[in-house]
Amino acid sequence: MTEIATARRSRITPEREAELYRAVLDLLREVGYDALTMDAVATRTRSSKATLYRQWGGKAELVAKAVRHDKPGVSAGGVDTGSLRGDLHALTMRSDDCEMEQNSALMRGLAMAIHGNPDLLRAFREHLVEPEMAEFRRVLQRATDRGEVRADNPAIDFVPHMMIGAFAARTMLDEQPPTQAFLLSYIDAVVLPALGVTTRTA
Repeated sequence: MTEIATARRSRITPEREAELYRAVLDLLREVGYDALTMDAVATRTRSSKATLYRQWGGKAELVAKAVRHDKPGVSAGGVDTGSLRGDLHALTMRSDDCEMEQNSALMRGLAMAIHGNPDLLRAFREHLVEPEMAEFRRVLQRATDRGEVRADNPAIDFVPHMMIGAFAARTMLDEQPPTQAFLLSYIDAVVLPALGVTTRTA
């Protein structure tokens, strides 16, 4: 029974899957999460609702996977430049300014829905939050292994909070979208000093 279900789920090609995810994100930007329906996705993508439910189970899973798929470098297996500064800069530069602005607007629109919908919150934690936290942990573990950061530095646990906070606060405080230049400067001025890493820009 499991083999049959797996075979059915594998019928969607990677190209078709990417097309479906793009359509979901377009609909999200147009109508928001609450007004987005599986009927609308089926119509926009010329799919059947049965196919969508069989592949993704429901709206929350589909939306979370669409957002995750749209993030650059998700399948790159992480970065390893040989330094913490290089790794954090490389992670930041996987999205250009246009992508960051689009992602910022999309996440603002999803924020209320995420916290008001347990299924969406669970899906986002599984497909976005946990993978990104794991990537930060790998980057920071390599930094401690290299001796760049002390293992007992209390700021280690707060690096994801600092990075996500900077991304979100840019719009609220400065009324500007996050940019590569802003986040790279933030890493050098705030994150690295908090971790006891000397910034060398020369």
